[in-house]
Amino acid sequence: MKARARLDLGDFLPYLTNRVGMIVAEQFGADALAEHGLSIAMWRVMAVLASRGSQRQIDLADLTSIEVSTLSRLVTRLIRKGLVTRTRSANSDREVTVKLSPKGQSLANHLIPIALDFEAAAIAGLSAKDIAALKHCLRRMFGNMKNRVATADKRGRGSSS
Repeated sequence: MKARARLDLGDFLPYLTNRVGMIVAEQFGADALAEHGLSIAMWRVMAVLASRGSQRQIDLADLTSIEVSTLSRLVTRLIRKGLVTRTRSANSDREVTVKLSPKGQSLANHLIPIALDFEAAAIAGLSAKDIAALKHCLRRMFGNMKNRVATADKRGRGSSS
């Protein structure tokens, strides 16, 4: 008889990373975003635009890990709040570019130091070397999983032909 697989959730890396992300998001959302009527997803859009400038909506979806149709609705809400603008690309009628409005840039400039304070609270007590290694590992893990999905998609398409 084969032994049952065991999983200690408290030592399971996906759970641990999600747990950290959730508590930081909850606290940052309650302490900084709620008064501005922003969700964490809206904040991610604004943060990407603040750091990278104007983006095609398709690229913004990838950079924020937000599904394209969900992102479109979020951008519409941010437009209504006067925080971003959306324009058709000169290159293609189907391509849409999103950028922060002056009001959005001002709010992002206000929120960025608060976000950095939350990161500092989360990483308190970790060495700079450990933080760099952690960020490197998390980026690698994300890439591993993204490549896994891409590979699985290719296999799925290939087998249905």
